Amino acid sequence: MKTELQNGYLDISNDVLTAISGFAATSCFGVKGMAAASVSDGIVRMLRKESLSRGVKVTTGPDGLIDVIELHIIVRHGINIATVCRSIMSEVRYVVENLTGFKVKNVDVCVDSITVD
Repeated sequence: MKTELQNGYLDISNDVLTAISGFAATSCFGVKGMAAASVSDGIVRMLRKESLSRGVKVTTGPDGLIDVIELHIIVRHGINIATVCRSIMSEVRYVVENLTGFKVKNVDVCVDSITVD
Protein backbone atom coordinates (compact mmCIF):
# COMPACT_ATOMS: atom_id res chain seq x y z
CA MET A 1 0.00 0.00 0.00
CA LYS A 2 1.41 3.34 -1.00
CA THR A 3 0.15 6.78 -0.03
CA GLU A 4 1.40 10.25 -0.77
CA LEU A 5 2.47 12.45 2.13
CA GLN A 6 3.48 16.09 2.22
CA ASN A 7 7.22 15.35 1.89
CA GLY A 8 7.14 12.08 -0.06
CA TYR A 9 5.54 8.65 -0.06
CA LEU A 10 4.73 6.07 2.58
CA ASP A 11 4.80 2.46 1.46
CA ILE A 12 3.54 -0.23 3.87
CA SER A 13 4.10 -3.83 2.79
CA ASN A 14 1.45 -6.55 2.99
CA ASP A 15 3.66 -8.35 5.53
CA VAL A 16 3.25 -5.45 7.95
CA LEU A 17 -0.52 -5.32 7.35
CA THR A 18 -0.87 -9.06 8.00
CA ALA A 19 1.25 -8.87 11.16
CA ILE A 20 -0.81 -5.98 12.54
CA SER A 21 -4.05 -7.82 11.73
CA GLY A 22 -2.85 -11.07 13.31
CA PHE A 23 -1.78 -9.44 16.55
CA ALA A 24 -5.02 -7.43 16.76
CA ALA A 25 -7.11 -10.58 16.23
CA THR A 26 -5.28 -12.65 18.85
CA SER A 27 -5.67 -9.89 21.43
CA CYS A 28 -9.46 -10.40 21.39
CA PHE A 29 -11.19 -12.42 24.10
CA GLY A 30 -12.01 -15.99 23.11
CA VAL A 31 -9.36 -16.35 20.41
CA LYS A 32 -7.02 -19.25 21.13
CA GLY A 33 -4.80 -18.59 18.11
CA MET A 34 -4.49 -18.28 14.36
CA ALA A 35 -4.83 -21.17 11.92
CA ALA A 36 -3.01 -21.62 8.63
CA ALA A 37 -4.93 -19.84 5.86
CA SER A 38 -4.71 -22.78 3.48
CA VAL A 39 -5.92 -26.03 4.97
CA SER A 40 -5.50 -28.56 2.20
CA ASP A 41 -5.58 -31.81 4.17
CA GLY A 42 -8.43 -30.86 6.53
CA ILE A 43 -6.19 -30.73 9.58
CA VAL A 44 -6.09 -27.38 11.36
CA ARG A 45 -2.87 -26.48 13.13
CA MET A 46 -2.46 -23.58 15.53
CA LEU A 47 0.34 -21.22 14.53
CA ARG A 48 3.05 -20.03 16.89
CA LYS A 49 3.22 -16.36 17.90
CA GLU A 50 6.05 -15.78 15.39
CA SER A 51 3.92 -16.87 12.41
CA LEU A 52 0.56 -15.24 13.16
CA SER A 53 0.57 -13.52 9.79
CA ARG A 54 0.23 -16.90 8.02
CA GLY A 55 -3.39 -17.02 9.17
CA VAL A 56 -4.13 -13.65 7.58
CA LYS A 57 -4.70 -12.69 3.95
CA VAL A 58 -4.84 -9.01 2.97
CA THR A 59 -6.25 -7.93 -0.40
CA THR A 60 -5.61 -4.34 -1.45
CA GLY A 61 -7.25 -2.36 -4.20
CA PRO A 62 -5.93 0.24 -6.61
CA ASP A 63 -8.04 2.93 -4.93
CA GLY A 64 -5.80 3.15 -1.85
CA LEU A 65 -8.11 1.06 0.31
CA ILE A 66 -7.72 -2.35 1.88
CA ASP A 67 -10.46 -4.40 0.23
CA VAL A 68 -10.49 -7.47 2.49
CA ILE A 69 -8.65 -8.71 5.55
CA GLU A 70 -9.34 -12.45 5.85
CA LEU A 71 -8.54 -14.02 9.23
CA HIS A 72 -8.42 -17.75 10.03
CA ILE A 73 -8.82 -18.29 13.76
CA ILE A 74 -9.16 -20.96 16.42
CA VAL A 75 -11.61 -20.12 19.22
CA ARG A 76 -11.96 -21.42 22.75
CA HIS A 77 -14.74 -23.88 23.52
CA GLY A 78 -17.78 -22.39 25.25
CA ILE A 79 -17.44 -18.91 23.77
CA ASN A 80 -20.18 -17.34 21.67
CA ILE A 81 -18.65 -17.47 18.18
CA ALA A 82 -20.76 -14.65 16.70
CA THR A 83 -19.77 -12.29 19.52
CA VAL A 84 -16.08 -13.18 19.16
CA CYS A 85 -16.21 -12.61 15.40
CA ARG A 86 -17.89 -9.21 15.77
CA SER A 87 -15.26 -8.23 18.34
CA ILE A 88 -12.44 -9.32 16.01
CA MET A 89 -13.90 -7.46 13.03
CA SER A 90 -14.20 -4.27 15.04
CA GLU A 91 -10.78 -4.53 16.70
CA VAL A 92 -8.85 -5.41 13.52
CA ARG A 93 -10.51 -2.62 11.53
CA TYR A 94 -9.82 -0.09 14.30
CA VAL A 95 -6.18 -1.08 14.84
CA VAL A 96 -5.26 -1.28 11.14
CA GLU A 97 -6.93 2.03 10.28
CA ASN A 98 -5.33 3.85 13.23
CA LEU A 99 -1.82 2.45 12.75
CA THR A 100 -1.64 2.76 8.96
CA GLY A 101 -4.14 5.46 8.01
CA PHE A 102 -5.63 3.21 5.30
CA LYS A 103 -9.39 2.52 5.28
CA VAL A 104 -10.54 -1.10 5.52
CA LYS A 105 -13.62 -2.11 3.51
CA ASN A 106 -14.21 -5.64 4.90
CA VAL A 107 -12.87 -7.90 7.62
CA ASP A 108 -13.79 -11.56 7.09
CA VAL A 109 -13.36 -14.05 9.94
CA CYS A 110 -13.15 -17.79 9.27
CA VAL A 111 -13.43 -20.00 12.35
CA ASP A 112 -11.36 -23.04 11.41
CA SER A 113 -11.47 -24.88 14.73
CA ILE A 114 -12.70 -24.86 18.32
CA THR A 115 -10.36 -26.02 21.07
CA VAL A 116 -10.68 -26.88 24.75
CA ASP A 117 -8.07 -25.29 27.04
